[in-house]
Amino acid sequence: MRCLIYILFFLLPFVGFNQNYADKDYYLLDSLDLDALSQDDKKIIESSLKDYHKSKDDTSKIIALNGICENMMDDAWHKYQFYQYEIIKKSLAAHPSPAVEKSLFFSLAFALNNIGYIHKDHGDMALALEYYHKSLKVQNKVGDKQGIGAILNNIGGIYNGQGDTTLALEYYHKSLKIREEILDNDGIANSLNNIAHIYQSQGKSNLALEYYHRGLKLQEEIANKHGIANSLNNLGVAYHKNGNIPLALEYYQKSLDLQEEIGYKQGVITSSNNLGDFYRIQGNIPKALEYAKKSLAISQEIGYPLMIQKTAELLVIIYKQEGNYKEELSMYKLYIQMRDSMKNEATQKAAVQQQAKYEYEKQKAVDDAEHDKQIAIEQEAKAKQQVITYATAGGLGLVVIFLVFVFNRLQVTKKQKLVIETQKVEVEQQKEVVELAHHELEEKNREIMDSITYAKRIQNAILPQLKVVKEYLQESFILYKPKDIVAGDFYWMEHKEGKVLFAAADCTGHGVPGAMVSVVCNNGLNRSVREYGLTNPGEILNKTREIVIAEFEKSEDEVKDGMDIALCSLEGTTLKYAGANNPLWIIRNNEIIETKADKQPIGQFENPTPYKTHAFELQKGDSIYVFSDGYVDQFGGDKGKKFKAAAFRTLLLSIQDKSMEEQQTIINTAFEDWKGNLEQIDDVCIIGVKII
Repeated sequence: MRCLIYILFFLLPFVGFNQNYADKDYYLLDSLDLDALSQDDKKIIESSLKDYHKSKDDTSKIIALNGICENMMDDAWHKYQFYQYEIIKKSLAAHPSPAVEKSLFFSLAFALNNIGYIHKDHGDMALALEYYHKSLKVQNKVGDKQGIGAILNNIGGIYNGQGDTTLALEYYHKSLKIREEILDNDGIANSLNNIAHIYQSQGKSNLALEYYHRGLKLQEEIANKHGIANSLNNLGVAYHKNGNIPLALEYYQKSLDLQEEIGYKQGVITSSNNLGDFYRIQGNIPKALEYAKKSLAISQEIGYPLMIQKTAELLVIIYKQEGNYKEELSMYKLYIQMRDSMKNEATQKAAVQQQAKYEYEKQKAVDDAEHDKQIAIEQEAKAKQQVITYATAGGLGLVVIFLVFVFNRLQVTKKQKLVIETQKVEVEQQKEVVELAHHELEEKNREIMDSITYAKRIQNAILPQLKVVKEYLQESFILYKPKDIVAGDFYWMEHKEGKVLFAAADCTGHGVPGAMVSVVCNNGLNRSVREYGLTNPGEILNKTREIVIAEFEKSEDEVKDGMDIALCSLEGTTLKYAGANNPLWIIRNNEIIETKADKQPIGQFENPTPYKTHAFELQKGDSIYVFSDGYVDQFGGDKGKKFKAAAFRTLLLSIQDKSMEEQQTIINTAFEDWKGNLEQIDDVCIIGVKII
C-alpha cells in the first residue's frame, strides 16, 4: 500500500505539467517590437495579441495570428508565420468538423505560401518551390482560384530568377489564364507585365511590346494610375532596347509626368534615371545630367540606397563623357559607398532573418521535446494506473516487474533520441557548409557580372555618339546588336579635312575577348587619323595593321587575333572605300553595286599586301551599306538555316523607298523574326547612309 501511495505521488507533478503546457505555447509572441510600427498596424497587432491570449481553441488562435502576420511585414514576421503554421498543423491533426477544416485549409494555404516566400527571401529556392507547391495543392483542394493564380505567379518568379525562362513563361501563362477566368484585373496586369519581361529578356521585342500594351490598356480601364505609370516606363525601356528612339522618349516622359502627378517618389526616381541614361546614349549631356541629378536628389531625400547606387553609376559615365573628371571621381566614390552599404545591409538582414528562424527552431525543439515527454508520461500514467489495479489484486511483485519494464523502455527511448539529435546536428552542419559555398559562388558571379556590365558602359563610351553621327551623316542609321553584354563588333567615325570617315568593324570573337581586341583596333584607327593625319582609307588600314601587330607583339604568347572592316571616306558626293574581308554595297536604281574587299584581315597574315582604295562618284538617292557578317550568318527560319547574303540583298532592295530610320526598324524586325527562339550566334553591326 505504501508503494501504491508512492506511485501516485510520483505521477502528480507530471499531470500538473500537462495542464500548464498550453499556457506556454508560443510565448515569444509577447516580444513583438510594436514601437517600430505605424499607429494603425500597432492597434491591429495589439488587438490580435489580446485575442490570441484569450483564445481557448486553435482556430481562434489562427485567426489572431493572421492579424499579426498580415501587418507585421518585417524580419520578425518570419517567426510568427512559422508559429501559425505549427498551430494549423496541430489543429488539422485533431480532425475538426468539415466547416472548420475548410477554414483551416484556407489559412494553411496562406501560411505555406508565406513560408515559401521566406525561403525565397533566404535564397533557398528549392525549399521555396517545395512550399509554393504545397500551398498550390491546398489551394486546389479548397478551390480558391485567386490564391491559385497568385501561387502560380510566385512559382513562375522562382524559375525566372533561376534563368529558366521556359518554365517561368509556362507558370506565368497558367496564372494569367486563371486570373482572366475570375476577372482579377490587378492580377491580370501583374501577369501580363511578368510575361512581357520574359519576352523582352529573350529578345522577342514584338511579343514583349504586345503584352506591355495589353497591361497598359487594362491599367487604364481600372484607372490605376500607379500601374499606368509603371507600364509606361516598361514600354519606354522596351522601345529603347528596340531602337525606336522617338517612342522610347515619349513613354519615358509620360511615365515621369504621371509619377510626379501621383506623388510616387520611387517611380519618379526610376523614370528620371531612365531618361538620364536615354539622353546620355543620344549624346545630349545637359539633358542627361538634368534627369540623373534629379533622380539622385530624390533618392537621397527618401533614403533609397539602391537607386543612389544606380544613379551615381550613371553620373560616372555622363561626367566621363563630359570630361568633368572631378565630378566623375566624386560620383564614383558615392557609387562604391552605396554598393558596399547595400552589401552590408543585405548581410545584416540575412543575419537577422536567420537568427529569427534559429530562435523559432530552438524554441520549437524544446517545446516538441516537452510535448513528446508529456505524451510519454500520459501513457505511462495509464499503464501505472493499471499496475495499481493489478497491484491491489496481485501484489507488489507485479508492480516491481512493471517498473523494471518502464525503466528499460525509457533507456531505449533516450538512446533513440540521442541518435536522432546527433543526426540532426550533422545534417545542419552539412547544410551550413553547402549554403556558405553557394553564397560565395553567387557573390563571385555577381562581381563578375558587375565588372562586365561596367565594361559595357566603358565600351559604349568609346563608340561615336549618335548625335555626332547624325550631324555629319544626316540620312543614316546604325543597327548595333551585341551577342553578349560586350561585343567584338564596333562602329567608328571621324571628321577630318572636310571628309567624313566611317566604318563597320568585326574583331575576332565576341563577348569579353572580342571586346578587348576591339579596344586595340579602335585605338589603331584613332591613331592613324589623329596622330598620323591619314584620310585615305587604304593608307588608314595599312597604318592600323602596323599598330595592331605592334601591340600584340608585346605579348610573350603569339596573338593571331585581328579585325575585318569596311572603311569609307565621304566628301560631298565622292566616296572612297577600302576593306579587309568586309565588302561595300552601293544601291542605285534598285541594283546593288558590290565592291569586294581585300582578302586579308587587320592583323597577322602571311604575305600581306597594301590595302587598295576604291573611289566612286555618287548620285542623289544612292544608298551605301557596310556591315559585319553577324546578320547574314544568323541561324533561324523554319529549317534553322543561315539567313545568307542573298536574302539580305533582297531585303535591302525591297526597302529603298523607306527612310533610313524605317529601314533600321525593318532590318531589325526581320532579324528577330528569322532568329525566333534560337540563340544569336554573333555580334551584328550594319551602317546605312543615303545621299540626299
